[in-house]
Amino acid sequence: MARHFHAVLAKQILCRSVWITNKSASRSSDVPKGFLAVYVGEMDKKRFVVPVSYLNEPSFQDLLSKAEEEFGFNHPMGGLTIPCREDTFIDILSSLSRS
Repeated sequence: MARHFHAVLAKQILCRSVWITNKSASRSSDVPKGFLAVYVGEMDKKRFVVPVSYLNEPSFQDLLSKAEEEFGFNHPMGGLTIPCREDTFIDILSSLSRS
């Protein structure tokens, strides 16, 4: 149930973010089907393209919860922004790609 909630939440954030800025809409063609773009970093945000299947993973859902707590539906980059250090995010991606 919680996994479904986080997936729905991520979709809501993404949908609202696309309407907020044209920046995301113009870059959406850069994202292949089955993937989503997220922005990660403390000061300078770096864009990552990750598989949507990661939305079902508990470690990624923890990141989504942090994003919800910090930004709600108001993401500063116009897309899903994850408040996490870049190296921490890369470690999480590495562990997810191995599983």
